[in-house]
Amino acid sequence: MEASTGLFAGTPNSKELVAIQGPDEPKPVKNLDGQLCEICGDSVGLTVEGDLFVACEECGFPVCRPCYEYERREGTQVCPQCHTRYKRIKGSPRVEGDEDEDDVDDIEHEFKNEQVQKGHMIHGDDNGNSKSGLAKVNGELLSTSVGEPGAKLDDKENIDEWMLRQGNLWPETDSSVDHEKAMKEPLSRKVAIPSGKLSPYRMMVVARFLLLLLFIQYRIFHPVPDAVGLWFISVTCEIWLALSWLIDQIPKWFPIDRETYLDRLSIRFEQENKPNMLSPIDIIVTTVDPIKEPPLVTANTVLSILALDYPADKISCYVSDDGASMLTFEALQETAEFSRKWVPFCKKFSIEPRAPEKYFSEKIDFLKDKLQSTYVKERRTMKREYEEFKVRINALVAKSMRVPPEGWTMKDETPWPGNNSKDHPSMIQVLLPHNVGNELPCLVYTSREKRPAFQHHGKAGAINALLRVSAVLSNAPFVLNLDCNHYVNNSKVVREAMCFFMDIQLGNGIGFVQFPLRFDSLDRNDRYANKNTVLFDINLRCLDGIQGPVYVGSACIFRRKCLTGCDSPMSSKRPSMVQVHSKQDENGEEASITAATDEEKELLKSQTDDENKFRKSTLSMNSSLTEQGGVDPSSSQEVLLKEAIHVMSSKYEDRTLWGYEEGLSYGSIAADTLTSLKMHSHGWRSVYCMPKRDPFRGTAPINLTDRLNQVLRWAVGSLQILFSRHCPLLYGFNGGKLKGLQRIAYINSTVDPFSSIPLLIYCIIPAICLLTDKFITPSVGTFASLIFISLFISIFASAILELRWSGVSLEEWWRSQQFWVIGSVSANLFAVVQGIMGALPLGRVNTNFSIVSKAPDDGEFRELYTIRWTALLIPPTTIIIINLIGIVAGFTDSINSGGSSWGALLGKLFFSLWVIVHLYPFLKGLMGRQNRTPTLIVIWSVLLASIFSLVWVRVDPFVLKTKGPDAKQCGISC
Repeated sequence: MEASTGLFAGTPNSKELVAIQGPDEPKPVKNLDGQLCEICGDSVGLTVEGDLFVACEECGFPVCRPCYEYERREGTQVCPQCHTRYKRIKGSPRVEGDEDEDDVDDIEHEFKNEQVQKGHMIHGDDNGNSKSGLAKVNGELLSTSVGEPGAKLDDKENIDEWMLRQGNLWPETDSSVDHEKAMKEPLSRKVAIPSGKLSPYRMMVVARFLLLLLFIQYRIFHPVPDAVGLWFISVTCEIWLALSWLIDQIPKWFPIDRETYLDRLSIRFEQENKPNMLSPIDIIVTTVDPIKEPPLVTANTVLSILALDYPADKISCYVSDDGASMLTFEALQETAEFSRKWVPFCKKFSIEPRAPEKYFSEKIDFLKDKLQSTYVKERRTMKREYEEFKVRINALVAKSMRVPPEGWTMKDETPWPGNNSKDHPSMIQVLLPHNVGNELPCLVYTSREKRPAFQHHGKAGAINALLRVSAVLSNAPFVLNLDCNHYVNNSKVVREAMCFFMDIQLGNGIGFVQFPLRFDSLDRNDRYANKNTVLFDINLRCLDGIQGPVYVGSACIFRRKCLTGCDSPMSSKRPSMVQVHSKQDENGEEASITAATDEEKELLKSQTDDENKFRKSTLSMNSSLTEQGGVDPSSSQEVLLKEAIHVMSSKYEDRTLWGYEEGLSYGSIAADTLTSLKMHSHGWRSVYCMPKRDPFRGTAPINLTDRLNQVLRWAVGSLQILFSRHCPLLYGFNGGKLKGLQRIAYINSTVDPFSSIPLLIYCIIPAICLLTDKFITPSVGTFASLIFISLFISIFASAILELRWSGVSLEEWWRSQQFWVIGSVSANLFAVVQGIMGALPLGRVNTNFSIVSKAPDDGEFRELYTIRWTALLIPPTTIIIINLIGIVAGFTDSINSGGSSWGALLGKLFFSLWVIVHLYPFLKGLMGRQNRTPTLIVIWSVLLASIFSLVWVRVDPFVLKTKGPDAKQCGISC
């Protein structure tokens, strides 16, 4: 597509568009003669005494004073060659860590430079312990430090490890590689979890299940006569939680890992002197509110996409501004201009990550193995350019805070079409076009039409609009979906996905590839389990061994054909029921939905079916029929832009299958889960790809209120699926393409919010036992005690063995367990109420999608300690207070009753403390900042003070005790 001359807006009724607005080879390393800096190429210079400047006294690696001071101030403070920490030299400013060194300013004991030869290893002592040296890899010098005896730098493992640190996840293919063999070998393979790790875990799960059966059998047949009601409720809760654990555990039986071969992909599709055969890809980025989703965050995401290690002419990036904000539009214009400098810099030096904010903020050893003489100079220049870019973006943000009464106007005094964010036409502008010889990918700004009379379906509707626009303008066969706050951390992530999609043997049946998400700016202890490591490192890996992971809403690459509602190539039968989306009235209430049986659908003409899917967009229909993607080269830019405006209109989806069989699914806040359920029901497989380097990173809400609201949305969306016709208990049985274990996993995700009710009751029962002096079990014997102890041991053992094969740390698992309890008794509980009310005819509740703040904190975790009161905080707070009162009351009763009741008290205290320990992060969040009194000290101070006061009153040592008559002897009722 040719260059666009400005921003275009329009509506389908309009017959015309309205114009709104108008590599260098690395330089070889110089000889180590001690006179020139091996980093920047300048003269090394002299010290204040007039001697030759020597930065490193250990190896004498020639570095000039500016590079030496820059490395000490902003780098890792170590020598690029021998990795010894730089000492402070006389005349240089002190930095952190200098106080630990001897204050030596002279260089009288200067180390004599060892003779270094290019491409050879320098061996150390006579014992065979090799020391640091230089080796030549792919024509470039690199430094290593090998500590094992007899190690050689030219070993393939050492070279591969060095290239991995550089961001190249595979070594360059040697000339001796058998190309014919590589052309036939698969591009990926499954890697089984070692049986030594997985088998003990499975055995412990089976043992835990058997002990759980014995425990429930004992609880059922041993009621408590004086507390039948309490016993019955507790047993019911235990049975529900046991079934919930079993349903959650069944899909975890077949975890797998995957391995990709990027070198084979390159050999097969990037042959020399031949056209690049890698498949094109369209990348969709969605944003709504520039206040909660700052433009600088979106800009970093876009820049990391434009700098992908992938052919630039095969990447098209589409940004959806669903808030029609001129701030976002102008910020993207600035981003497009800055990318002309940033993208070549990234590709020239192969830096990672390629989001500039993250790259310049990391304290990385940017001098390590970067021996090009121009690198440091260009990095400093690029950092200045980025700081100026940030200043321009921040100026736009400051200007946007003062909205003019007449609305925003553009630079040419044209009114901004999106002044009313809820009623505006479609807008589109090609900021970076695809031109011959252009090193930059295509970048397109879009904002779909919004009209009050139509339902726009939030994020799912915005993605569907971009799917249609991208199909018209570029029509790549694969689509990557990203949130605006999830930047690309691994520039080869698209190549990783193509190893699955472009595999001749297995690729045709793969519908999408899901990547894990990692998060920055989290507090040190991850108080509210924002990392979601149990989901990304355990659950999704287990689903990958069945039919594939679910779509999590971002960091996912789809096959476009999979989004058109068609079946997997393995079969061609469609579901028996088809919904047709009808127009929405002004109140946003859904009108009737027509249903058609298979027999009636077979009578429909293919032309009618195409019209239901695509309206009357010829380009959209043609794009859906092309397997390899691409648009008609004879179509002019004006025709393409008019068609893009048309497919973004509000009424385009009226009476079509969009949102029901086409694109992302409507009908639930959890559109990602519903969409993946439909894809798996059509027979498609999904793949979970976990590269060694994190593929995507982003920000997560660290505020307690935002985190609970996030869990609330997920839970409400799950219940909406459960109460719809897509309930996984029944949906997709006719086709028989959804595997049984995969169905159980979907059932578990939709019914999991209901576990909040028994869990809430079970958290209150310990306090009731302490207050009423009752207990949920009778006096236990030896056999019962053995069952209880064995069950607790099996719970901890199965958890530890699960962490062993998954690689999740114990702290991360424990944080996940704690927040599972917190989220269940708060957000999930409210979601159940909303879900039940929403399922009733007169109980509709507002479940609109809300945006969570994704702005990075100005201060260190400032947002972590901010408490915005909400009703979600009431249940956990109530549980904590009730249990604290119960503990005090239990001690009081035991003191008054004498020593005979202390044994029973310990059992009750155990359960109460279990509840408080799980809710501890919530309680800590309520207490405020870290620099105040630690929460644990406050809790124990209150408890101990209360207990000590009660004991003091009971003993009362300052009151004289007088002996009276013995009531048992005299028989007098005293």
